[in-house]
This record gives sequence, structure tokens and C-alpha cells, in this order.
Amino acid sequence: MTELRRRGGGGDPDSTENISDKEADGDDRLAFPGEGEGETEGDSKADTPDVPPSADNTPQCLNKALEGLSSRWKNWWIRGILSLTMIIGFFLIIYLGPIMLILVVMGVQIKCFHEIITIGYRVYHSYDLPWFRTLSWYFLICVNYFFYGETVADYFGALVQREEPLQFLVRYHRFISFALYLAGFCMFVLSLVKKHYRLQFYMFAWTHVTLLIVVTQSHLVIQNLFEGMIWFIVPISIVICNDIMAYLFGFFFGRTPLIKLSPKKTWEGFIGGFFATVVFSFFFAYLLSQYQYFVCPVEYNSETNRFAVECEPSNLFMIQEYTLPAVVQNAVRWKTVNLYPFQIHSIALSSFASLIGPFGGFFASGFKRAFKIKDFADTIPGHGGIMDRFDCQYLMATFVHVYIASFIRGPNPSKVLQQLLVLQPEQQLSIFNTLRNHLREKGMLPPAVEEAQ
Repeated sequence: MTELRRRGGGGDPDSTENISDKEADGDDRLAFPGEGEGETEGDSKADTPDVPPSADNTPQCLNKALEGLSSRWKNWWIRGILSLTMIIGFFLIIYLGPIMLILVVMGVQIKCFHEIITIGYRVYHSYDLPWFRTLSWYFLICVNYFFYGETVADYFGALVQREEPLQFLVRYHRFISFALYLAGFCMFVLSLVKKHYRLQFYMFAWTHVTLLIVVTQSHLVIQNLFEGMIWFIVPISIVICNDIMAYLFGFFFGRTPLIKLSPKKTWEGFIGGFFATVVFSFFFAYLLSQYQYFVCPVEYNSETNRFAVECEPSNLFMIQEYTLPAVVQNAVRWKTVNLYPFQIHSIALSSFASLIGPFGGFFASGFKRAFKIKDFADTIPGHGGIMDRFDCQYLMATFVHVYIASFIRGPNPSKVLQQLLVLQPEQQLSIFNTLRNHLREKGMLPPAVEEAQ
């Protein structure tokens, strides 16, 4: 490479500056694996930046209680106890209501962002990049301002209409969001240092991909929650179930490796987890479909200043009678079966969680192997970081959002009303007259009622 640079430098009046820039870029390039010539697997491993290993923060009481067990069984018990604790905590948060769930989602999002950004910061800490961490958190604030502002505009129309400052913020929300982002963009450009151009752009991309993976998916989780808590609880629960059952089947029966990215994953665990998850989701959906608290859309009540989950359940959550296929009738001796339609949808959700959801985990495994780390962090003993537990959840959140938009959601009267309340009085009156004429043409508004009005 040095010889080539010398040969290419002659005859160029700016050669000194060009070589200087290339050498500066070369300093950055040396820090990244896979960019050298004739690189072997061993060279790649040698060049990969080291990340400090995660510390073992298992409570001492657990270590003492399990000290006589082998490392395999010790890890099994630690994971089991902590998993049970987290599940209990999850249902406690559900009991506390939608606002607490939104706060927890936001907290998880911030922690996941912190874990991924910290990996980048630790890997390239020696470069002492200016403003990297400050700008990363600034962009997180900007993106959250944009997404949560969109949520306020969509679901809190009555509150917006009542508060003058909110009306201004909602009206110019996207412009304000874009202006905030532009400020961060300009700060990044001003922070560029000649010696570290390449590395700074790597880190700029690192931050934005992290925002895409973490913040966007968190926003979709909250959108799903507003459709009804059942669309939040069931997807999260079936991913947890699949994770646990795949681990148990793999632990006790696993013999055949599934994928090289995650050597401990087995076909036995993958298949066993699939069937167990489908069965669990079917009966869990039946249980939750019986309660208004879970099936009603989450709406803000401006009179009480609280979230309300009261409604007349839609047909999706009303028992329906289904005729079984002839083959099934001969096998089970039943002609019909009574089900909630949501139970059928739960099969689609659980199938995705079991067959496609794990690829979110495989993606995370590949990311960790690239940087020679076992876990994203050491927040949860036996499990790793928060991101280690939510790598599949984010992919599931996107699927549920797309599934609702494609197969479930129709026009939402409550949302339409919220939008109407924000309009000017003249616009509201025009829409009222148009709607009245439309109902009159359809014969749904009797003349006597019209005169009375």
C-alpha cells in the first residue's frame, strides 16, 4: 500500500495534502476489521477492537445457594429464577395501567439505546471523538420528541384543543422536529476532525441505525398499546413463552445445531418452542378476550384526565361459532366450535413469534460476535442486558403493527372525532352539514328528526 501511494503521488500539485488525507483515513481504517489486504480469519480476530467483558453481577445469595451445582445447571436455575421474577414484575406493571406501561416502554428504549451506544463508545474510546456521546443522546431526544408528539396529536385531541400552548406545538410539530434534527446535524458537521473523518461517519451511522432499531420499534409498541392492551400483552407474552420453551426444549432434548451464529440454539428447541407457543397463545388469547380492560382501545378521557378502557367489545372479541372442516369433524366428532376470532389471529401472531421472531435474536448474536462480546450488558444476571431480552420483541412489534393495519383496523370513530375537534369552527360546521346531507340521502335521518333539530 505504501509503494502504491508513492507511485500515485507524482505530478499532482496537491499530492502532499492528498497523501496526508489518505494517511489520516488509513489511521481509521486500521481500527476496523476486514479492510486489510490478504486478511485471514486469524488477522480479523486480532484486529477486532476489544470490548471489556461483562462482569458477573449475580446476587451473592444465589451464588451461595447454587455453589454445589455444575455451571450448566447453575445457569439454568439463575435464568429460571430471574425469568420468573421478571414475569411477575411484568404482570404487576400491567395491573398499574396503560400510563405505567408507556413509561416502562420508554425506560426500556432508553436502556437499550444506552447499551448499544456504549458498545460503540467502548470499542473506539481511544479516538476520543468530539461530541459523539452528546450528539447520540441529542438525536435520541429529537426522535422521541417527534414520535411522542405524533402520538399526542393522534390520541389526545381533546387535551390539545383545551391547552393553547399544545395547539401551537401540534400545529408546527413536524417543522419543530426537523429544526431540532437540523441543529444536531450541523453540530455533527462542525465536530468533524480531519484525522477521524471516516470513524466519525461510522459512528454517525451507528447512532442512526440504533435509533431506527430501538426508537422506531418502541413507538410501534405504544401504537399497538393504544389499539387495546391485548395487542400489547399477547405479542410480548408469546415472545417470552417462545424464548422460555425453546430454551427448555433445547436444554433437555437439544442435539442438532440450528444456526452457526447462535451455537446453543437447536432444532429441537426451535420446533418444540413453536408448538408450545402456539398452544399457549391460543388459550391465553381466550382468557384475555373475556375482559374489557384488555380488549378495549386505550383512550384519553378529557373529563377525568385519565386513560379509559371502557367500550362495547368489537366482533373480534365476541364468541363466534365456526364449522369445522369435514376431515377434522371425522377426527374429533365435533361439527362446530365456539371461539373468539382473536384466537385465530393469535395463531398467526404466535407463528411469526416462533418462526421469524428468533431471527431478531440471531441478528443480535451476529452483532455481538462481530465485537467479541457475550452480552450487550450485565444488567440482568444470567440474561445479559435489556437488549438481550428485547432483541426479538422489537421485530414482533413491527409485525403486530403491520398486521393490525392490514387485517384488523378499520376506521376509528374516536380518532376521527379527535381530529375533528382540532379543526376550526367553520370547518367543523362544513363537515357537519356534509354529513347531515349524506345521512339524509341514505334515509338514515328521518325528516321529523331533521325538523326537530
